Amino acid sequence: MDAATRMPRSAGRSGRGAVAALVASMILPLALGGAGGIVTTRALPTWYAELAKPAWNPPPWIFGPVWTVLYLSMGIAAWLVWRRGGETESPEQRRRVRLALAAYGLQLGLNAVWSPTFFGLKRIDLALAVIAALVVTLIETVRRFGQLRRPAALLLLPYLAWTMFATALNAELWRLNPDAEGGDA
Repeated sequence: MDAATRMPRSAGRSGRGAVAALVASMILPLALGGAGGIVTTRALPTWYAELAKPAWNPPPWIFGPVWTVLYLSMGIAAWLVWRRGGETESPEQRRRVRLALAAYGLQLGLNAVWSPTFFGLKRIDLALAVIAALVVTLIETVRRFGQLRRPAALLLLPYLAWTMFATALNAELWRLNPDAEGGDA
């Protein structure tokens, strides 16, 4: 098939299809975060309120707005990388896009598991393992996104910073609350 009759790979990734993909890429992390937020909201006034916390623990109201912005940034970053896959004829480049999006999906899954583990199961210790795995996977996602689209990687840096802060907070909560349910298991 010659170039004049061949449909470009990017045809499905532009116009209305691209806008729909952008919306879907932002809805997915927001939906997963919202599901975790339900579990979180139930535990905040009870179990979480009773935990000993460090002086640098943020007020609970800050988490919703911060995570909303981070989830939107994550979705835009994933969309930018997804679009990169449609802009190339190179099988190697498409493979790199698939691997980057797989890393993104893995970190998104770990993110979705953290709230139910911490707030639902009240397993501060297990949640620390989940968030540590999330940080490692997120670093790999940022690296892979950076190889494909620098703006996509930059969009993930605030998320990485916040997740590293949340990891330190999770660790400190575990240290301060060794007798909390699941805290010493």
